[in-house]
Amino acid sequence: MEDALRKKYIPMTETIYYTLLAVTCPRHGYAIMQYVNTLTNGRIMLGTGTLYTMVGRLTADGVIMVLSGHERKTYQLSDTGRKLVQEETERLEKQLADGRKVLTGGVSTVQDILSVEKE
Repeated sequence: MEDALRKKYIPMTETIYYTLLAVTCPRHGYAIMQYVNTLTNGRIMLGTGTLYTMVGRLTADGVIMVLSGHERKTYQLSDTGRKLVQEETERLEKQLADGRKVLTGGVSTVQDILSVEKE
């Protein structure tokens, strides 16, 4: 994967992240909006303008692709897109683990950090 693409998309916005999750299997625009809304329990509601602008950019960058042979314009994650969303998921997992360590009192000083790294 190109470093330029990685720099452009990592870290991802929530809307891009959830849109990429939505197109891990083929979906048309309205189905993407429904999937993201359901997955996030209504926390993220994509508007059509936001979605189609974003999908156009993701398609142009080769992160998702338009599938032919469908009644509606249907999108699916490309191999590059799959690598990006996997990398972003790993980054978020590390971020969450660090937050939990600090908030539970496990790491509060530089010495704590250094002692954790030695383990």
